[in-house]
Amino acid sequence: MSETQEPENGSNVPAPRAQGPEVIGVRKGMFGAEGGGDTSGYGGLVRTVAMPGATSRPYGSYFDEVADELEGALEEQDLVPGNAIEKTVVDRGELTFHIAREHLVRVAQVLRDDPALRFELCTGVSGVHFPGDKGRELHAVYHLRSLTHGRILRLEVSVPDSDPHVPSLVAVYPTNDWHERETYDFFGLIFDGHPALTRIMMPDDWQGFPQRKDYPLGGIPVEYKGAQIPAPDQRRSYS
Repeated sequence: MSETQEPENGSNVPAPRAQGPEVIGVRKGMFGAEGGGDTSGYGGLVRTVAMPGATSRPYGSYFDEVADELEGALEEQDLVPGNAIEKTVVDRGELTFHIAREHLVRVAQVLRDDPALRFELCTGVSGVHFPGDKGRELHAVYHLRSLTHGRILRLEVSVPDSDPHVPSLVAVYPTNDWHERETYDFFGLIFDGHPALTRIMMPDDWQGFPQRKDYPLGGIPVEYKGAQIPAPDQRRSYS
């Protein structure tokens, strides 16, 4: 990234600077799953898993304006911005606010309702599992869009896999209904207050959460009308 960047107002400002990345582990194989037989052909891959550090101001683009307005609106609601916003990250041209889960609903309401923000649309929530991010193994990532101002940002909430509870945003963004169900189904994140948090893709009696990194990769027998289909690691292998 260059030392200066061109924001919307046309003046040069210093490029945002991030703290050093936080290394949380080393991933082996394509997906990082262990103990299930990696049939992807990429079992020999080894790479470092790192989380981007907080970014210092100025953030550039419209990001400073959004951050200022959000922090001011939180103060008006008697919330301390530093308690609600754990860190702000500008990475690869995207703005992400890391939010403490107990303040998630109120932050989302401010982002939706404040006239200077007006992030009216949440296009979904995604789950991520980082087994090496101790105490923050499960992440919920929300993608927000302002149709009024033509802006986008992300919210991210981290919780331990021993306490995978996140407040539901369905009351704020009804479009999150099925997205929260899917994230629960695949990652085991429990969205408290969801009107009907049930599996949406996997059978109701399915054991475990298939997109967690500790879930076996292959080796899961599947039944079709009584017929047994061998697990992938029993059908083929890569040298």
